[in-house]
Amino acid sequence: MSKDTPFKLCLVTETFAPEVNGVAMTLSRLTSGLRKRGHEVSVVRPRMPKDYPHGCEGDEEVRIQLRPGRPIPNYPLMRLGVPSKAVLRALWRRNRPDVVHVATEGPMGVSALLAARSLGIPCTSSFHTNFDDYTADYGAAFLKKPVQQWLKWVHNLARCTMVPTGKQAMDLQVQGYRGVKILSRGVDMDLFKPERRCQVLREKWGASDDTLVLTQVGRLAAEKNLDLAIATMQAIRAKRPNTMLVLVGAGPESTRLSAVDGVHLAGNQCAEDLASHYASADLFVFPSTSETYGNVVPEALASGLPCVAYDYAAPAELFGGRGYPGLVPFNDERSFITAAVDLAENEAERYRLSAEAPSLVSERSWKRVIGDFERFVHEAKSSTLHCT
Repeated sequence: MSKDTPFKLCLVTETFAPEVNGVAMTLSRLTSGLRKRGHEVSVVRPRMPKDYPHGCEGDEEVRIQLRPGRPIPNYPLMRLGVPSKAVLRALWRRNRPDVVHVATEGPMGVSALLAARSLGIPCTSSFHTNFDDYTADYGAAFLKKPVQQWLKWVHNLARCTMVPTGKQAMDLQVQGYRGVKILSRGVDMDLFKPERRCQVLREKWGASDDTLVLTQVGRLAAEKNLDLAIATMQAIRAKRPNTMLVLVGAGPESTRLSAVDGVHLAGNQCAEDLASHYASADLFVFPSTSETYGNVVPEALASGLPCVAYDYAAPAELFGGRGYPGLVPFNDERSFITAAVDLAENEAERYRLSAEAPSLVSERSWKRVIGDFERFVHEAKSSTLHCT
């Protein structure tokens, strides 16, 4: 199969549009981009709950195969797919894909890998979530090692595993993962841009002209370390009382966070509305310590926001070696708060960082990312071994 030959790809995932999260967004970008390049793409995913709220629209031309799902603890609106080996074998006998790509490591993903291998269909995978790091956030740190072993076993069933950063590629290779490939992330510069700033939206938040608005975008969940975002806001308010924190997203922490003085919950936002929420803030704070990448960081930069974040994942790739004042040592909460307070008090520095922010991500197009994914699929299809 040459690099220009169209292929049939079946994506198996527990999360996809209209769900609102970084994995679903990334997969939607990939499937839509592949289809526009002439490839045939289908998706196998769990059936969503009937009461799922309005989410973000995906590519309506992508064919979806629904399977039963079970609620995920603490995430009642998300579903874990059930084992589906027999069903998938029958499906792929009728309509055989050239490659199966598995994006999540639950029972449905594993059964997809086993079903495809039994039929001689090449498999690829992608590593989107550090589930082993989540164990401590949910009081099950003793499960970290077993979860790590499970993830490695699952991904080594595929011919290659795609990860978003070079650092993570090295980490997984040290753990014994085979065929690790780097598939970065893109940002839509036509959607996310400073011109989306909206005074009407700021007024809706309760922000005046001189209010300093911090924002964070993502799931409102324990693994996002949102208590540090709140502590950061409170430290800034001690010096600059007219400060607030806008949290964009939803999740199990919503009720608790809504009671915090100075916090505004904006809920899930999509497309132009999401872009306006970024651009209408003044400082992006990203306290999470469990990201594989962090799509929200390049989106914030494209929107013209200065950022405060830990030195790993996307921030390390985007700011590393630049002496960026908002990049702080990993998991150093004191440095995180200090950097945010310093930027809050230095208006000229914030304006400088805001002006240069879009240039830091201007070359990170989804077109290039989709091209890399396309190449990895072609390699998997033409090789009988793991990708190298």
